[in-house]
Amino acid sequence: MAPAAARTIYDFFSDTGMKPQEFDMILTGDLGFTGSNLLYEILQKEHSMNIKANHKDCGLMIFDLDEQDVNSGGSGCGCSGSVLCSHIMKRMERGELKRVLFIATGALMSPTSSKQGNPIPGIAHAVWLEV
Repeated sequence: MAPAAARTIYDFFSDTGMKPQEFDMILTGDLGFTGSNLLYEILQKEHSMNIKANHKDCGLMIFDLDEQDVNSGGSGCGCSGSVLCSHIMKRMERGELKRVLFIATGALMSPTSSKQGNPIPGIAHAVWLEV
């Protein structure tokens, strides 16, 4: 999912002419620890883009990696929905966040493809939220 998120983020900024610093938060869900680091590596290596300063990941926000045995993160749809619809939206309502780029990530799981040895494609959609 990290490669899909990287491509979506790069395409968004390339298409709009905006910079990552123009957003209060770039939010992914759920790449977790490993996926977030891979996202940074891909963006830096392939596009000379750094989003570390304002990137947050829903899985990393909802779980404590030191205290909970969640490995790299949790369920993308569960973490994304929970964090965005509660914590992030409340912060936007209070005026703490004005512009958020939300990148929902997922894997297109197919038992047939997996059994045939095919890779699992990742997908990422960008949603620009602004108050």
